[in-house]
Amino acid sequence: MTGVAISLDADAALETLARAAASLDQPRELFLAIGDSLVTSTRARFEAERDPDGNPWPPSVRALVENGKTLRDTQTLYRSITREADGNSAAVGTNLIYGAIHQFGGVIKAKTAKGLRFRRFGAGADTIVHSVTIPRRAYLGLGEADRREIIALVDDFLAAATGGEA
Repeated sequence: MTGVAISLDADAALETLARAAASLDQPRELFLAIGDSLVTSTRARFEAERDPDGNPWPPSVRALVENGKTLRDTQTLYRSITREADGNSAAVGTNLIYGAIHQFGGVIKAKTAKGLRFRRFGAGADTIVHSVTIPRRAYLGLGEADRREIIALVDDFLAAATGGEA
């Protein structure tokens, strides 16, 4: 007779399943790793001055005049990028109130008739305007490389949970 014989060590299989179930019941380490990975890729976007899809940010006037980097004058927004993770999710973002205007773009309007006062780059004189349009410079989000990295992290997590290889 031609055929294939398969034997299974039931105790070893049950032990592997129990280990996997315990890991899957406590995936906080996976979400911490995903959060850390997304913080790294978000900071890389600041360095490359690109959005999650790889599109270049519109350069800021300050960066053009000073031959600097957009959104990197003081490094405050860059350094504020952090993650929160628990057993159900990972989140990456900033707690800085002005982070949203750079992420989404928008118009900032003066609250009073005095207007908004800005120091003009390179001129040393102030400029007063009643509104300023900030272009969208998305830095948060998932790009294709982020998606691939998350899949790799999940594969590694599941491999470790079952004692296998990724």
